[in-house]
Amino acid sequence: MFDKVLIANRGEIACRVIRTCRRLGIHTVAVYSEADRDAQHVRQADEAWPIGGARPDESYLRGDAIIAVAKRTGAQAIHPGYGFLSENTGFARACIEAGITFIGPDPGSIEAMGSKAAAKQLMAKHGVPLVPGYSGDNQDNAFLAGQAHAIGYPLILKPSAGGGGKGMQIVHDDAEFPDALAAAQRVARASFVDASMLLERYIEHPRHIEFQVFGDRHGHVIHLDERECSAQRRYQKVLEETPSPFLDDERRAAMGAAAVAAAKAVDYVGAGTVEFIVGPEGDFHFMEMNTRLQVEHPVTEMTHGIDLVEWQLRIADGEPLQLTQDQVRSQGHSIEVRLYAEDPDHGFLPGSGKLTRLHLPQASSHVRLDGGVVEGDTVTIFYDPMIAKLIVWAADRPQALQRMREALSACEIAGPKSNVAFLERLVRHPVVTEGRIDTGYLDRHLDKFVAGDAPPETSVLFAAAAAALLHDERRVAGDAADPRSPWNANDAWRVGHAGKRIVALAAGEHRREVEAHGHAGDYALQCGDAGCRVEGARWDGHALSARFDGEARRCRVLADASRVLLHDADGHRWRLERVPAFAWQTSDADAGSQVTAPMPGRIVLVKAADGDEVEAGAELLVMEAMKMELSLKAPRAGTIAEIAAVAGDFVEADAVLVRFAE
Repeated sequence: MFDKVLIANRGEIACRVIRTCRRLGIHTVAVYSEADRDAQHVRQADEAWPIGGARPDESYLRGDAIIAVAKRTGAQAIHPGYGFLSENTGFARACIEAGITFIGPDPGSIEAMGSKAAAKQLMAKHGVPLVPGYSGDNQDNAFLAGQAHAIGYPLILKPSAGGGGKGMQIVHDDAEFPDALAAAQRVARASFVDASMLLERYIEHPRHIEFQVFGDRHGHVIHLDERECSAQRRYQKVLEETPSPFLDDERRAAMGAAAVAAAKAVDYVGAGTVEFIVGPEGDFHFMEMNTRLQVEHPVTEMTHGIDLVEWQLRIADGEPLQLTQDQVRSQGHSIEVRLYAEDPDHGFLPGSGKLTRLHLPQASSHVRLDGGVVEGDTVTIFYDPMIAKLIVWAADRPQALQRMREALSACEIAGPKSNVAFLERLVRHPVVTEGRIDTGYLDRHLDKFVAGDAPPETSVLFAAAAAALLHDERRVAGDAADPRSPWNANDAWRVGHAGKRIVALAAGEHRREVEAHGHAGDYALQCGDAGCRVEGARWDGHALSARFDGEARRCRVLADASRVLLHDADGHRWRLERVPAFAWQTSDADAGSQVTAPMPGRIVLVKAADGDEVEAGAELLVMEAMKMELSLKAPRAGTIAEIAAVAGDFVEADAVLVRFAE
């Protein structure tokens, strides 16, 4: 086994590889960008070396700098993780030429599968089922339009060199095709330096099911069953699970055999994933092969009792596979979700900033956390905003879903906004619990999974107020030098009249005041015209139990002097900020008069000019930030007074980009 391994990546996956290496007694070398000087993977590795600036092209995409560190430190092998250089043929070759083992497939295998078009042509020769489409070399726009018309609509445009859903466009007719093609080519050119496209018939209501494959240098290739990744938003996976609730034994065997055939077609060595698109009737078609470890690999590990990173290391060191296909066994059910710094209520805008609070469930044999940040760390604008992966295991799917719901309810993320509430709605929705979701469902019904700007019900406010009052009383009693002194009682007693306290709570733009009389768990609460008698309230720091107008209820509540985090009777999450009772001011003087940058990023397209008359909702600029394109639109109809940015500009968050005339 290797003595020293360099991890050519960052964040969660770098920390993941370090854990396995440490268990195996392998010395680890990390590399880091200027933005990652204090990152967790830097702190956890045995040694760490700087390789350049904050942007990926200045650091983690610099294969020469990474190989130079490997030589300087005496690392015998490089683990690329996923993303960055993990599927870069040139980097894999450069490692080999430098006498360093690349912990991944051979360059020829990466190259064969690196182009979706070439991969499909290869799969056709080996009898792997394909979706009808075009994957040829002729990339003339007019020719592609003709091919699209011949294939028939709806169809999907995919960057040939792409991955992760970037640049994909669904087209419904000839009229839409030119603009969709231009958008897909623009993203492909920026992300992959290759604007070539492939066209596929779009299968309505498909499922996305992938198979984990593994090959060694002794001619053995096996699969480790499937992962279903049908819960997606804009082609990005949101929830992954194994086994698939859709597959039966016969279909699983057929797809597994096709996955192994695909891997054997390129003499595959190491960990890889063969992805299939599956129709409602069970017909399946090869989509692509990812020649690396996948983000969702932990669900396979949890159900099969293996460490895929250890397998990668052993295979790269020349060892044979530890199992034959007949020995592969899956037990129980595992589900993974990804916790992101993003704002689901505003188009899932990626977030950045310091994690002022990061509370996650306790890890156990049933709950796993793979993360790359801790409380106090900063989510930067330069990389993927994933905070952690949350993985659960149980004996069957219903229990696994319940365990995931419990684990998510224990999560609290403050600083940048997060997708935790969105995920909680997802794992409670019938299309997920009944195993009926398809890859387009979330995009078609997104309103069912985001809270929007709905104000909390009074029942939520009364429970939050009760917890806040109990917190305040506990805090004062705990601080008192003399707990028997009447001056230390936090019961709002006043000379001449009954004591009253005001608990002011804000959820987004909604602010409400709850008037409270009473103490020690017995309160008369009033919010506007609604009132509630609370009796016997007890709060242990995690859960509140009380009688509300005689009805006994229990709910999960976290509270302190600054916020109350509460789950209502339906399991919905509410975060209520505690604000001053007598100070509240909002200002929307500039609303509708300008367009600002929602986050730091680069302007890639300007579609309007000074003096233009535009309608409300018209697209004015396209901005690239945190690996995605954002469309910035006119907030109202009017005349543009000034466009304050040009294509190529890097702008800061809240920078004014467009001003409207009065």
